[in-house]
Amino acid sequence: MTQINRRLLLAGAAATGALAAISRAAAADPAYSPDADFSGKSVLITGCSSGFGRLTAELLARQGARVFATMRNLPRPEADELARLASAENLDLHVIGIDVTDLKQVNVGVQEAERINGGPIDVLVNNAGIGITSPVEVQDMEATRLIFDTNVFGPHRMARAVVPGMRSKGGGQIIQISSQLGRVIVPYSGHYSATKFALEAMSEQLAYELVPHQIDVTIIEPGGYPTKVWENRNIYSAALKERSMAMHSEGYPQQVARMGEEDGSGRNADPADVARAIAGLMAQVPGTRPLRLPVHPGAKPQIPINEVTARVQTQWLGNSGYGPLIRAVHDS
Repeated sequence: MTQINRRLLLAGAAATGALAAISRAAAADPAYSPDADFSGKSVLITGCSSGFGRLTAELLARQGARVFATMRNLPRPEADELARLASAENLDLHVIGIDVTDLKQVNVGVQEAERINGGPIDVLVNNAGIGITSPVEVQDMEATRLIFDTNVFGPHRMARAVVPGMRSKGGGQIIQISSQLGRVIVPYSGHYSATKFALEAMSEQLAYELVPHQIDVTIIEPGGYPTKVWENRNIYSAALKERSMAMHSEGYPQQVARMGEEDGSGRNADPADVARAIAGLMAQVPGTRPLRLPVHPGAKPQIPINEVTARVQTQWLGNSGYGPLIRAVHDS
């Protein structure tokens, strides 16, 4: 029996000028299975020195995927450790140096992964990202450029590097690691939400535009997890505090005093939740994967926002010339 998914619907729409609606609620949520076999799948993950990236690289490689674990500033101990693990467990895991803020490194790194793989990459996981905490007024242009360069322009560079290959092979998958703060806003978080809001918008547009090429895009929205992101955030925030001008910082004495002193305390959820969510998405049938996936055992305040925006997009553009693309992504 032919399995109906949004790709078949889009093909039908092109032929008939109308798109049948299938509720995405009828499709099962992505579920992790330790028995899933990803042999034959190639996955490139950014930001694998620790946290979500490192855990995802290990999990997928242990389940048979060929994993390209990328990180910046090679050589470094984390890369050596991951290479030793791959050798000890006979994993098809390759460490490649990529700083997502460096276009040349992005292009050379993707080309190296494709060379080793013998063809285009199947799955891109844009995980690399940073946070810099401060009141917006205190956030100088150096910090602003760095966080946008990493959290927004970085995923854009990576997508542009892999999409031509995915299109040539007739399909693929892009998974963007956003945040709850890509939909809701916490005061004094600097431009973190601004970058994640931008990533969400860019990724949704990419999802629509890649429907004809059978490339799925999913935005994972994690809540707070105890990863090394807090240590790195402290480094950036402390440096910003050190160079901040009194004319800006004097308006927020309590908040500025805390810059560089976050420890992620009170966050005890398992960061492997995100790795398992990625595996669950990979196991789903192409064309049925959700556009957005909140991940956290606690509160998910972004869910009603996601529901409203999906409804607005469909009501506004669903019957326009863009309708097949919009409905193919939202299925509502």
